[in-house]
Amino acid sequence: MEKIELKSGIIYGPVNSRRLGSSLGINLSPAIKICSFDCVYCERGRTPQKLASLPFDLCGLPEPDEVGRALEVKLSSRANYDYITFSGNGEPTLHPQFETIVRIVKQLRNKFAPRSKLAILSNASTLRRDDVQRALGELDLPIMKLDAGDEETFQKMNRPHPSIRFEELIGNLKKTKGITIQTMFIDGEIENSSDDEVRSWIARIKEIQPEGVQIYSLSRPAKKTLTPVSKIKLEEIAAQLREEGIQAKAY
Repeated sequence: MEKIELKSGIIYGPVNSRRLGSSLGINLSPAIKICSFDCVYCERGRTPQKLASLPFDLCGLPEPDEVGRALEVKLSSRANYDYITFSGNGEPTLHPQFETIVRIVKQLRNKFAPRSKLAILSNASTLRRDDVQRALGELDLPIMKLDAGDEETFQKMNRPHPSIRFEELIGNLKKTKGITIQTMFIDGEIENSSDDEVRSWIARIKEIQPEGVQIYSLSRPAKKTLTPVSKIKLEEIAAQLREEGIQAKAY
């Protein structure tokens, strides 16, 4: 599998995002992939050890003040970004001081880049935590992953930590306000784009009632046994959601 190298620093970019425009990235796990999922299509490669939580001693992750200093250096030299986005080498909310970091980032955004919005790309596995819920409430665009409509597809697509259960994840998504759902549709040896799977996924989206849905497919090399879903198919899925009164866009 050809993959993208891991981000080595706390701040990266800006990158030109299909969904977020000019996006300045915040990477809370520099040089190592820390995630609760091992998604079959992940461009960062395999997750060496799936983790559902981290101890408070940070395990070598950057301290909140370190994140603040790195961001201030970047923002003080240029501040015209569409988004400042928590993303990077895994699941950003696994950082045990994520809430503190969000407060620091928001203060710096307000000072140096008030027109930039704050976003996160998350797999939603930590939504049961009160501190994560509070932190997400401070962001302009919390984007949560949902690639499946049932446990079987969830397991084959996202290969989560054994403690993470699909129905609990759906329940936490339903309780989280103001979220946007992102979904990767793929075809091939492992897929989530059959008519039955799409119907099941749409039923879950209707339960969650998100602010919007972003759907997309592979745009970079992945496993040879995985193939992208056509833009026509993505547009058809988005249209089905819009018929249900849910805002959706295919990328």
